[in-house]
Amino acid sequence: MYSTSPPQINHLLSALPAEECSRILPHIELVEFPLGHTVCESGSEMRHVFFPTNSIVSLLNVMEDGSSAEIAIVGNEGIVGISNFMGGGTTPSRAIVQRAGNAYRLKIQLLKDEFNRSPKFRDLLLRYTQTLLTQMAQTAVCNRHHSVDQQLCRWLLLSLDRLTGNEIVMTQELIANMLGVRREGVTEAAGKLQKAGLIEYSRGRITVIDRPGLEARACECYAVVKKELDRLLPATDTMQ
Repeated sequence: MYSTSPPQINHLLSALPAEECSRILPHIELVEFPLGHTVCESGSEMRHVFFPTNSIVSLLNVMEDGSSAEIAIVGNEGIVGISNFMGGGTTPSRAIVQRAGNAYRLKIQLLKDEFNRSPKFRDLLLRYTQTLLTQMAQTAVCNRHHSVDQQLCRWLLLSLDRLTGNEIVMTQELIANMLGVRREGVTEAAGKLQKAGLIEYSRGRITVIDRPGLEARACECYAVVKKELDRLLPATDTMQ
C-alpha cells in the first residue's frame, strides 16, 4: 500500500476555483498506480482521466515492432487523458506508470460536463495541454539533436520536478526504453554523471546530489519545458 496523498497534491486539482472544486472533488476516486502498470494503451478509449499525486506516468509512442520511446511524462502537475476533452476520443499514446504511487480518477463524462460548463476549468486544462505539447515537441528535438548524457539530465530533472525527494527508482534498462536508446548508452551516461559528482546510482536507485550541476550539464530543452510550465500554470493561489 502506497502512502496516500490528498487531491491537492495535484496542481490542477489544487488550482480549481471553489465552485468547480465543490462539483468535482466529491466524484474523484483514489487509485493505486504500481510500477509498470499500463494506464491506457494506444488507440484505446478511456473510461476515466487520472490526476497523479505522488506517481509519475510516462507517455510512450509505440512502433509496429513493439519498440517505444517516451514523448512526455505526467506527474503531480497534470492529467492523463487529454484526448478526452480535446475531442479525440481515443489516446494516441501508451501510458505506463514510471514511478509507483497514487492518482485520483474522474469519469470521462463528468470531466466533459465540467469542461463544457466552466470557462475557468476549460482554460486551466487547455493551458496544461499547451505545456504538455511543448514537452512533446522539445523531447522530439532533444532526442534528435542532443547526446544521451543531455537527454538523461533532462529526464532526471523533469522527474525530480514531480517528486518531493531527490531519489528516483528506475533501472537503466527502463530508462533506456523511455529514452529510446541502447542500455549501454544509458550506462555510460549515468557513469559520467556519477563520476562528475552529480548523481549516485546503485541497484536501480538514482540519487541526485548536485541538482544545480545537473541543470548546468543539461541541454536547453529542460529549461524550455520548465519555463512554459511556470508561465502557463502559475502558483495555485493566483488561480482561485
